[in-house]
Amino acid sequence: MNVLNVKINEHFAGKVVRKDLTKLVKGNAIVPTYVLEYLLGQYCATDDEATINEGVETVKNIIAKHFVHRDESQIIKSTIREKGSHRIIDKVAVQLNDRQDRYEASFANLGLNRVPISDALIREHQKLLSSGVWCILTLAYVPSEERDHIPWMVESLKPIQVSNVDIEEYKGARKHFDKEEWMDVLLQSIGLNPEEFTFRSKLLQLTRLVPFVENNYNLIELGPKGTGKSHIYSEMSPHGILISGGEVSKAKLFVNNSSGDIGLVGYWDVVAYDEFAGKTKRVDRGLVDIMKNYMANKSFSRGTQVYGASASMVFVGNTDHSVKYMMKHSDLFVALPKDYYDTAFLDRMHGYLPGWEVQKLRNEMFTSQYGFIVDYLAEVLKNLRKEDRTHDYTKYFELSSTITTRDKTSIAKTFAGLIKIIFPDNNFTEADAKEILDFAIENRKRVKDQLRKMDETFEEVDFSYVSKSTGEHFPILTLEEIENEVKLPSQQQDEIILNEETKKIEEFRLILEPGQKIIRDNQSGISYDNLFGAYLLNATDFNITDPYIRLPYQLRNFMELAKLISEKKDPDTEVKLHLVTSNNEDFIENAKDAFEQMRYSLESMGILFSYEFDDFIHDRSIEMNNGWKVVLGRGLDIWQKTGGWYDINEYIQERRVCKACEITFVKND
Repeated sequence: MNVLNVKINEHFAGKVVRKDLTKLVKGNAIVPTYVLEYLLGQYCATDDEATINEGVETVKNIIAKHFVHRDESQIIKSTIREKGSHRIIDKVAVQLNDRQDRYEASFANLGLNRVPISDALIREHQKLLSSGVWCILTLAYVPSEERDHIPWMVESLKPIQVSNVDIEEYKGARKHFDKEEWMDVLLQSIGLNPEEFTFRSKLLQLTRLVPFVENNYNLIELGPKGTGKSHIYSEMSPHGILISGGEVSKAKLFVNNSSGDIGLVGYWDVVAYDEFAGKTKRVDRGLVDIMKNYMANKSFSRGTQVYGASASMVFVGNTDHSVKYMMKHSDLFVALPKDYYDTAFLDRMHGYLPGWEVQKLRNEMFTSQYGFIVDYLAEVLKNLRKEDRTHDYTKYFELSSTITTRDKTSIAKTFAGLIKIIFPDNNFTEADAKEILDFAIENRKRVKDQLRKMDETFEEVDFSYVSKSTGEHFPILTLEEIENEVKLPSQQQDEIILNEETKKIEEFRLILEPGQKIIRDNQSGISYDNLFGAYLLNATDFNITDPYIRLPYQLRNFMELAKLISEKKDPDTEVKLHLVTSNNEDFIENAKDAFEQMRYSLESMGILFSYEFDDFIHDRSIEMNNGWKVVLGRGLDIWQKTGGWYDINEYIQERRVCKACEITFVKND
């Protein structure tokens, strides 16, 4: 096992499970992950391989014998009839039959309805009265000749969820992990491989957990298909419910006026709308009005009664256009149904998660390492909902006075949620707080900027803050603003029209200055040419220092730099290109073969290529005889992994997604 797996098993013994086991036991069963991991947690929460193998077989047998497949429901019914009673796993929902004054259960897979269930079980498990809970239960068959007799009866029932957790124990164990390790533990817990994600990408994934840990948190995520937007709300917690199709009635969501029954917001911590986007969708305008009141005030009225609830609201859907198109021609909410395309409704969103930044899930992005049993993690998050961390950022920072109360509340709730997730023990530094505050502000700014595009009466807000310790001022921009150079109405200026020659001279003068460029996680639109292409002009001698030019994608990066050098040099002039890199015995022979091929290939383009190996180098730079040195914070490896040979991003630098890094331009005297 790797070091992180050892630490997880040491400090959370019995509360972790190997994540590849879920797929191993699932088979064709249509059952949420938390149900399977609940069972795996009973038998496989260990690092002992023999015990794991034995436990897997036990869980497989339980699923085979007790899980109700829809196509086998009649066989299960027959089994119950023959045996008198039988233990099953199914999704159970309960309704009150007021005519007969009794509660009646329905079974999603078994196909039974109107099965009597005792008042005592309902008092113990009130969530059964909502849209259904996965349970392990014993169902009996008691025949009778009485008219209208229902032979089915629920003898015992237990919802599939951990009964309790020691939250102080959880917080205490957190101290054994640094920030990156803990984020990796959480990523592995939700089934993802942290090695495939940058820091910002990890934050995007963990933000999906904020509604589970923060009361009355309203989150919207719009983006392309295949990024796992709805997965976490349907699979990862028994305290969240996903409304498929994004359609629900006022009675179902809030309260039934005729019966007085509370709806979904009264029973669940998170109510998520799937497939929320779609301009042609028909929406109940009355529902939108109630939702606006609830999202703003944590309460709703039906009839003469006012009700309160703490359920967070999540809205996920697909976008119809690229971000660049939306930023130029419309706004980031354009895909929403007409009745939800309402500034008053959208202003209630505490954060807008940029779904277009979330990577499409590939096989290698799923983990086979250890993580928390998701049901255990779900209970931890539920316990953390009781804590208020919304003022924690004020220890270090003060938000701009132009930020409205609603904006401040939104920023504070996103910040508090991520702090509770990443630092449950509340032990974080000013630098940690800054990272999360930047991200929280950006997610609210994305909402406000789009509202200003939709309605110019919204006032401009300075989304910035000041450090209390240093007085330093930090302005915040969203990533899509940086990439697309977006100007809001109040920022638009008449462009100065220059003739082409003057324009080129001005651009050249501005670019060739000492300084620094900062590239953010997940930023696109970056190429070697637009980063430092102008600095290569008039150079005939290039010295590249980068310790990591060995793997195929690293060799690709180097050849792309060589191509750029060939484009910038005088066609009639030969230039020297020297590479200093390091290597090890596993890769050195392949690297030598690649470099020798490069030497031959580049010579035909007027580039005399040479190389050497130095195992003690750490710096990463391009030094040229035209007086400039480009210091590369990450070396040439500035992009995240693409989808492979058949991904167009593999061939176009500007379309690749970047890793966070800094590029410094130094003028040598």
